[in-house]
Amino acid sequence: QVQLVESGGGLVQAGGSLRLSCAASGSISSYSLMGWYRQAPGKQRESVALISRGGSTGFADSVKGRFSISRDNAKNTVYLQMNSLKPEDTAVYYCNAVYQFSNYWGQGTQVTVSS
Repeated sequence: QVQLVESGGGLVQAGGSLRLSCAASGSISSYSLMGWYRQAPGKQRESVALISRGGSTGFADSVKGRFSISRDNAKNTVYLQMNSLKPEDTAVYYCNAVYQFSNYWGQGTQVTVSS
């Protein structure tokens, strides 16, 4: 069983930065893929950033150049560094892990960007 716990959300002004953390209960080096998704009110959940076991990354066009994703296998933690935040980045951010062909989700953390 994989458990994911997000932290680091909050309220920030436009142009500011936040770093989200996702702590996993197991060894993330065994997860084939980890990532961050977000869901704004009235919208579908969307992929924001992904990182593979090998370290390859991918980003949504809307966050390229502003967000980065990294993983610390020793701490079993994945991070999402968000810079130059915009009001449209406001959403609940969820951590995701793919392990043995199953998807696992955290409970989400709220990010609110004020204009």
